[in-house]
Amino acid sequence: MIRLHETIRVARSAADSYRYLVDFSTCEQWDPGVYRARKLTPGAPQVGGEFEVTVRMFGRRTTLSYRITDLAANAHIALEMQGAGIRSSETIRFEENSAGETTIDYRADFSLSGALGASEIAMKPVFKRIGRKAVAGLREALTIRTEPPRQSWVSYAADRSMLLAAPGFTERGYLALDDKAHSEFMDDRVVVVTGATSGIGEAIAAEYARLGASVVLVGRDADKLAASRQRVQDFAGGEKTRIHTEQADLLDVAATTALGSRLVEKFAKIDVLVNNAGALFHEHALTDDGFERSLAINLVAPFVLTETLMPALLAADARVVNMSSGGMYLQPLVLDDLNFENETFSGNKAYARAKRGLVALTRHWARRYGDAGVNFNAMHPGWVATPGVTESLPGFDKVMGRMLRDARMGADTAVWLGAARAARNCQGEFFLDRTPHPTAVLPNTAVRPSDAQTLYGWLRNETGIEVHGVG
Repeated sequence: MIRLHETIRVARSAADSYRYLVDFSTCEQWDPGVYRARKLTPGAPQVGGEFEVTVRMFGRRTTLSYRITDLAANAHIALEMQGAGIRSSETIRFEENSAGETTIDYRADFSLSGALGASEIAMKPVFKRIGRKAVAGLREALTIRTEPPRQSWVSYAADRSMLLAAPGFTERGYLALDDKAHSEFMDDRVVVVTGATSGIGEAIAAEYARLGASVVLVGRDADKLAASRQRVQDFAGGEKTRIHTEQADLLDVAATTALGSRLVEKFAKIDVLVNNAGALFHEHALTDDGFERSLAINLVAPFVLTETLMPALLAADARVVNMSSGGMYLQPLVLDDLNFENETFSGNKAYARAKRGLVALTRHWARRYGDAGVNFNAMHPGWVATPGVTESLPGFDKVMGRMLRDARMGADTAVWLGAARAARNCQGEFFLDRTPHPTAVLPNTAVRPSDAQTLYGWLRNETGIEVHGVG
């Protein structure tokens, strides 16, 4: 038998620490040996709840099964684990002192069998090293940072070359993150996520719900919204009444405006808006409002919804997160042909140009509304395996295969931008993996502030949306 005992102290309450750890699938956020963890038992964690944890062990991935055997709120968690040639009994205890700090005591007894059992003596220092790294990662995960991140010179140089930056768009980039934690809870906050019925959007909504926020899922299909609401509830636990759905076709300006009006009437304050909905169309067509479809869903809709929600956003000192794409780097903003009617249509180009416009609009919004307390940032989720990518870019999906990120990896930065105190100090930036990156690296793709102002005015005039007179 191998016995581990590690103790750490964190500047968090016992309630916070217990709440973060009782959903043991968060171990993927703090244990460097864990690739992916999944809660198998839907809803709030409870005795008998099961988790599937995929770890990197001896050069390969192995799946372990965890089960909660005992719980005492804010005091202790007991688990049993079994996998190929390994079993354990583990306890995590919490004790808060008068200063509000919590001592976390971790103990584990491991039993090895088969090939592992035959080398138990050699395995003992390996397990102790793994345990120390995991507990050190937990201490970091429960540490709240307030300083905004900075891009390193190495990362900046890679961005300027583009080719060297590409591997960071795969899951390698996410897995290399030092900090993957989401431990800053969002009770009493309201988060609106568009495009939330699958893929990255649903993953964003699920993580915000796990942090305690009231989440509004926005989608076009009522049945898909209902199914997504249940999956978010299964993932997050908590009360299902905190998960709301709103049906709207964001290709339609009137429908998007009506959605914003409903939300402002329902919520006096909206703390986070994630403009995630997007699509890539391979054939040129105009919406009933006269916008090319990629432009309509990827740029016009975020403009209309954000401006319509502005009273509730200003009331909350909110954060707005705009979902962009790495394809943006390859295209300029073509102001005299936003509807892509003066050259041979390319769905990939139209999508990238709309996303370029959204990033430019993000910086304009930051200048316009930043002093009034609303934070605006854009982000790139990396190359993610989603139903949308499979449908729109089947060749890319096939070639990249297992190197693509999953939806939760793609969602990470969008959640961090809305939840983390450190992100509160960022304004008008473009992020990948919680780090600001340049918005343009190729000649003639940078957007001047005057061009962004022109785009804003065009959107205002073409949609007829009333904007707010600040800045």
